[in-house]
Amino acid sequence: MKYRKLGKSGIKVSEIGFGAWTIGLDWWGKKIDDSEAIKMLKRAYDLGINFYETADMYGKGKSEKLIAQAFKDMRNEVVYSTKWGYDMYHEEQIGHSELPQKHNMEFLRFALDQSLARLQTDYIDVYSLHNPKMDAIKNDGLFAALEDLAGKGTIKSHGAALGPAIGWKDEGLEAIRNRNITCLQTVYNILEQDPGRDLIREAERHDVGIMVRVPDASGLLTGKVNANTEFDKNDHRSFRKKEFILEAMKKIDNMKPIASSKGWNITELAIKFILSHKQISVVLPTMISIEEIEMFASLSDGGYLDPAESSKVEEMYEKNFYVQPVAK
Repeated sequence: MKYRKLGKSGIKVSEIGFGAWTIGLDWWGKKIDDSEAIKMLKRAYDLGINFYETADMYGKGKSEKLIAQAFKDMRNEVVYSTKWGYDMYHEEQIGHSELPQKHNMEFLRFALDQSLARLQTDYIDVYSLHNPKMDAIKNDGLFAALEDLAGKGTIKSHGAALGPAIGWKDEGLEAIRNRNITCLQTVYNILEQDPGRDLIREAERHDVGIMVRVPDASGLLTGKVNANTEFDKNDHRSFRKKEFILEAMKKIDNMKPIASSKGWNITELAIKFILSHKQISVVLPTMISIEEIEMFASLSDGGYLDPAESSKVEEMYEKNFYVQPVAK
């Protein structure tokens, strides 16, 4: 496992992180029981993964509690990243509907205390606003409160996690430019490079680490999703339209020669393309089994694309993955 600096914080994080939403929710086609979740977390640590990313609302605190249970006597050996801002305490979430947000100073202190208790810790390494909208990003008092918490050591750093879906470009740029955030979480993968490209460029100017979610395009780049896939109604990936999946399959076919030239499969190309960007601190694949954890962890090996190869992938994206046919 290779490690990188998380933006200006200097926190050392594994290139592959554990996105712990899968152990708190059953939105990815598999319900993971608690004992299996603990085994997954511990196996990830054994493979060198030290970064555990979650949110208070994942299973109404379940994900945070499982992380605390797995690493009860290892707090200084792992990095806890969690998120806040949805009022799960007074509102009931129905399906995948979005809960009301409370990105204000009063709720910040309340939500932080709850997460500290569930994680059984007296500090959180990375504390991020969960899917913040522009009014939250422009709230001077809120970010002053976050800076105060960082100064006291209750949180080591703070960031913003964009979403849902691709997320909000303007909010991300505003946070990078005008807030002292350590990191920004966003969707970024070979098939969905915008607005990630703009965010990565701006993050480099301000030493903000990028945390990448959905690096496998909801399973399209691992072969778990194809034209024949039928999603359960509880599966979060059901928002992927059939037309998008069919078009994505054609684009993936056009990328296979690039992967083959490196001796890789499409999954390897997908992850190593992301890790070729130095401003990306950590990649957060959706992992629902020990086998997947082992596979993704093995891809952090330092052997990524060179600048010319990365540019070729970006150029294919700009041209909608059109490949000039070879003249016969």
